[in-house]
Amino acid sequence: MKYAFIREHAEAYPVRVLCRVLEVSPSGYYGWQRRPVSRREEHNRALMQRVVQIHRASYETYGYLRVHAELQAEGETCGKHRVARLMRRAGLKTRVQVLRERSRRGRTFEHVQENRLNREFRAPAPNQRWVSDITQIPTAEGWLYLAAVLDLYSRAVVGWSMSSRPGKELSTEALQMAIGRRGRTEGLMVHSDQGVHYRTGDYHGLLAQHGITCSMSRKGNCLDNAAMESFFHTLKTERVHHQRYRTRAEARRSVFEYIEGFYNRRRRHSYLQYVAPFEYEQQRAVS
Repeated sequence: MKYAFIREHAEAYPVRVLCRVLEVSPSGYYGWQRRPVSRREEHNRALMQRVVQIHRASYETYGYLRVHAELQAEGETCGKHRVARLMRRAGLKTRVQVLRERSRRGRTFEHVQENRLNREFRAPAPNQRWVSDITQIPTAEGWLYLAAVLDLYSRAVVGWSMSSRPGKELSTEALQMAIGRRGRTEGLMVHSDQGVHYRTGDYHGLLAQHGITCSMSRKGNCLDNAAMESFFHTLKTERVHHQRYRTRAEARRSVFEYIEGFYNRRRRHSYLQYVAPFEYEQQRAVS
């Protein structure tokens, strides 16, 4: 939902910019915020409080399955996946999870993955094959780094992350956004190059958590990720090369407006018989 997307990104971008990009009115967004909370959301809030209490009472050792079992014993009828979503929203992790994350933080895998995609830049359905990469946007303040995830079915940019630093978390944050946005990861393959951003423990842990198959380009062979290279070329020739960004914040707004306001929703893509990516997905979902 557009209003929910605005709320999630309001800290990083001005609300009026988000509203303009998504073609909604600021008054409509603020009106949506003031509406009475639904019964389900009220239940979620009450349930969240109990989930937090159970987690703390277990000395932070319970994961979502044990928390769910405790709720069931109390007569609560919610599903285990709902409990898992509430725990993610609250940032609740078991002590074992925290220790694992600390142990692999900054660590990279010695062995890269094979090229499973093998230049098959087509997908029979959404969320079957994604490609990802990182590029640089020049500004007067220095580089702005952009990581993006592209769905090969519709060429839609389903995840992205921007930062002033080329940190190893950039690729993971873009993938997290894509997973959260699309929801389904069954049978999904994600392809990238062999860069250090795509060999961290956090990145591969996220892939494993969602059952996602990893594929990587052969060393020094950019054509193995040609679809992603094509998107970055389009972004730069249609937007970046025509701008002189004074600040990274200015570049962030420009790239955001291009991806979310133009490319995904309005740009006619030759690969899709001159239909925009999101429109292409909607048409195929109805037919």
